[in-house]
Amino acid sequence: MDSNVKRSLTLTRRTFTQSFATGAVGLWIAGPNVLRAESVFSPGKELIVHSDDPPNAEPSLDKLVASPLTPLNHFYVRSHGTTPKIDTASFRLSVEGLVEKSLQLSLEQLTEQFRKRTVEATLTCAGNRRNEHSLIKPVSGVPWGAGAIGNATWGGAVLSEILKKAGIKDGAQHVWFEGVDEIQHGGEIIGFGGSIPLDKALADTGTMPGALVAYEMNDQPLLPDHGFPMRTVVPGYIGARSVKWLGKIVVSDRPSPNHYLQDAYKIITTDDPQQLAAADPVYEFPINAATCTPAANAKLKSGELLVQGYALPPGLPGRTIAQVELSTDGGKTWSSAKFTTPTKPFCWRLWQAKLAVSPQTTQLIVRTVDSAGEMQPANVDWNLKGYLFNAWHRTPIQVAS
Repeated sequence: MDSNVKRSLTLTRRTFTQSFATGAVGLWIAGPNVLRAESVFSPGKELIVHSDDPPNAEPSLDKLVASPLTPLNHFYVRSHGTTPKIDTASFRLSVEGLVEKSLQLSLEQLTEQFRKRTVEATLTCAGNRRNEHSLIKPVSGVPWGAGAIGNATWGGAVLSEILKKAGIKDGAQHVWFEGVDEIQHGGEIIGFGGSIPLDKALADTGTMPGALVAYEMNDQPLLPDHGFPMRTVVPGYIGARSVKWLGKIVVSDRPSPNHYLQDAYKIITTDDPQQLAAADPVYEFPINAATCTPAANAKLKSGELLVQGYALPPGLPGRTIAQVELSTDGGKTWSSAKFTTPTKPFCWRLWQAKLAVSPQTTQLIVRTVDSAGEMQPANVDWNLKGYLFNAWHRTPIQVAS
């Protein structure tokens, strides 16, 4: 077992007081010599639990539109193995590969040697809305509804600044991320990992870094289920590229050989090895929108109905959500929603609309359009893993006279 993975998860008082906001104290239990993190993963309480071990859960959709920033206890949890318990006293983030100088960074060094950048960005699982994909043809995997998505502020060190301190050698093209979690796969134990193109890692702007090594979420220390003590956050990319429990960064001339980049998270239609090998890894998330209230199959009265939801632009630079439209007659006519949150790069926009419904209204449909004119598709093609489902979101309702 990796020396970083221990039976206890501790954080020294010195690191805590230097590194984290006082508002985080409510999430920590003080002991004689340590502060011990508590998980927000509470099966059967705040989240809809798909599995306990590994922990996979999502919020009910009404929780997502209650706030522009998703509270930690309503943020979806996606894991492939047991949540590791990490001793921060011995923990080090390794930076190696095609660099001039390898680095070994403790959490304290990361917070002291690199300026903290705080950004707002939306994370979404590639399998979000997979349960709808299964209506076309069954797929395997966590049966996510439309709640495997969340929006948060992330605090941490800019990845490009870490890489520049290490010194990037000629020939570098990709940056690998390796977690310290332990996953049973194919008869062996592996860690979750992946990589992003170096160009993405260096694509910092005045409003958004290309990627972040985050240790805070909504101004509080990361919780275990969300990657404590540190994780990557890659704005615009599917959640699988924002590796939790980050233990190693490798600068390389090629993509990561990790299973979760080379084999998983690819769009394929058969289990043919040649098709899998030829398929490109999924990076950017697609344009998407969903209705969050009313809930599916809600029993409603005729009259004016308040409808709320989210809309996500594609994870491409400069793309934002421009319009959200709703239909109560199967897509024959459409009306526009009003946004309740501003435009921000790589972030969702929450919206609402008041619609007239009657006993003849059996379904609400929502679609969105981005700033480049790309419209959410009415339908999508089936794929074996049920990834990137982004067809018009349809909510069945029952309206009494």
